Amino acid sequence: MTVKQRAPFRADIVGSFLRPEFLKEARQKYLAGSIKREELTQIENEAIDKLIEKEKQLGLLAVTDGEFRRRYWHLDFLAELDGVREVAAEHWSVEFKGHQPKAATLEIADKINFTGHSFLEHFAYLHKAAQGTLCKMTIPSPSMLHLICCVRAEEYAPILRYADEEDLFRDIAAAYRQAIHKFYALGCRYLQLDDTSWGEFCDVSKRQAYEARGFDLAHIAEKYVEMINAAIEDRPEDMTITMHICRGNFRSTWFSSGGYEPIAETLFGTCKVDGFFLEYDSDRAGDFRPLRYIQEQKVVLGLITSKFPALEDAGEVIRRIREASEYVPLEQLCLSPQCGFSSTEEGNALTEEQQWAKIRLIQKIADEVWPGWTVR
Repeated sequence: MTVKQRAPFRADIVGSFLRPEFLKEARQKYLAGSIKREELTQIENEAIDKLIEKEKQLGLLAVTDGEFRRRYWHLDFLAELDGVREVAAEHWSVEFKGHQPKAATLEIADKINFTGHSFLEHFAYLHKAAQGTLCKMTIPSPSMLHLICCVRAEEYAPILRYADEEDLFRDIAAAYRQAIHKFYALGCRYLQLDDTSWGEFCDVSKRQAYEARGFDLAHIAEKYVEMINAAIEDRPEDMTITMHICRGNFRSTWFSSGGYEPIAETLFGTCKVDGFFLEYDSDRAGDFRPLRYIQEQKVVLGLITSKFPALEDAGEVIRRIREASEYVPLEQLCLSPQCGFSSTEEGNALTEEQQWAKIRLIQKIADEVWPGWTVR
């Protein structure tokens, strides 16, 4: 297969996949103490090998490890940064519309840095197992650390080092720069920053709640873009970095709603990522008009839901892609699920075969909308 474009691709994925039952069972055995860490790692490797084979079989041009080694899409990465610690919580600072995940949060305890991380080992295994196929690595956005520790937390008090918040933004960006270059050294050429902060800033009720606590969300949005741009400013030329914006995804539930207009000019107009993966699978995401602020970034339209098994009507999806092209040229558009299939280890409310049917539908639609986008 000869690829005619650079990532993100016309038919792409967000990253996470449903954990197979044998992996879920192994994790439970590990937590119960009946198998050792080495045994769990071997079972994770087996599951990832099978996933990569399936991704290739379905024609995906970039493969992921499905986030099979993680509990959560975000906390596992952030808690391993130098200066950050995970702590138990009585409840989540955001409320999903239905099931609630096991509560945990983060605290900033010391200087933020990136000196070593298990995710480097995770990527190294993925890269080796993919045998030459492009590998996509997903990590939470720099914004998430500040959002969780300093905005969502109602009793946040900065440590002495971060009495001036500018120092915190600077250290987070520097840590991410280190991470980006270390992933690159291991062969990573496609990195995705997952981010729910922008989804929250689109939500009227959440905006009102944060503003009632004294937050200037316009200022925070500008600082987040500055921090992200600083983190990625010296990325190598052949490395693609994208951002996925999410409104929450736990067992097919969500916690934010609202169109992109409140953040569109700041984020789409000034953030220097190479592409945006945007939720557009329900009316909670609003219309396409905010896309008028997109510059040269690619826009991956999340028009296929990962939350429910019913397959979308291909004709309707194509109609919506054409509608989006009124604001962003068709050659800058791509298609994907609106989110991963398993943002936490519990997974969404569909089967593995239903998950793969969604991927096949995306491939079929991409072939029709962008004929010849690859040469098979």
